[in-house]
Amino acid sequence: MLPSLFVAHGAPTLVQEKNKYTELLRVLAERLPRPKAVIVFSAHWEAPVQRIGSAVKYETLHDFFGYPEALYREVYPARGEIALALQAQELLQDAGIASVSDDARGLDHGAWSVLKLMYPQADIPVVTMSVNPRLVPEEQYRIGRALAPLRERGVLILGSGGTVNNPQRLEWNSRGARDWALAFDEWLAEQIETWNLEALFHYEALAPHASDAVPTAEHFAPLLIAMGAAHRGKKARLLHRQYQLGTLSLSCWMLG
Repeated sequence: MLPSLFVAHGAPTLVQEKNKYTELLRVLAERLPRPKAVIVFSAHWEAPVQRIGSAVKYETLHDFFGYPEALYREVYPARGEIALALQAQELLQDAGIASVSDDARGLDHGAWSVLKLMYPQADIPVVTMSVNPRLVPEEQYRIGRALAPLRERGVLILGSGGTVNNPQRLEWNSRGARDWALAFDEWLAEQIETWNLEALFHYEALAPHASDAVPTAEHFAPLLIAMGAAHRGKKARLLHRQYQLGTLSLSCWMLG
C-alpha cells in the first residue's frame, strides 16, 4: 500500500531549482511504487465546500505574479481520472462530507510544481482537491481519513502546502530559517512523529510562534489531510527539511 505524503511547494520558482530538496522529491518518486493515480490537495485551491477536480485534461495555471518569464512557460499536461474522482466523492459522502465535482479548474502551481518534480512525464492520472482553511484541524484530518481506502487501490494521496509559510516576512538574503520558524517546525515534528493528535488539533494555542508560522491555515491544512489518510498506520517519517527566504519551510513527510 502506498503511503500518503505531505510535500511543501515553497515559492513557484522551486520547479526550476536544483537542490537537495528537489533531488529528494525526484528520488522519492523513483523509489515509491508507481501509483495508479495521484490525488493532490493544493493550498492554492480554496473553496468553502470540498471540490473535486474532474477535468479530462488539466490546464496549467500560472497563478502567481512578478516571476521570471520562463516560469510562465512551464506546463504540466496531466490528464484527469473521472472514475477516481467519483470514488473520492462517494467516500466523502459515506463519511458525511459534502463535495462537488469541478471539471473546469486547472492545475495551480501548488499542484503542478511538485508533480512536475516527482513525475515529470505527466503520465500518471491526477485528481485535484481543494482545501477549506476555515475548517478546524479535526475536520481536515477527517477528510483525509475518509479517502484512506484509496491508498489500498494504488492511489497516492498528496498534500501540497507548507508547515511554515509566511510570505509577509520573507528575508530575501536568508539561507536558513528564522529562529521562530525553526522552533515551530521542531515542535510540530515531535507531535507528528508521536502522532499526538490532541496537540496537533490545538496547535494554534500550543505550538511556539504558531501565528507567525501559520498566519493563514490554507498551507497547513494539506498536512492534516495527508495525516488523516494515514490514520490506520499512524507512522510518520520526516524525509527532508530546509528553508527558502527564512520563512518558507520545504519539508517532506512520509505518512503511513
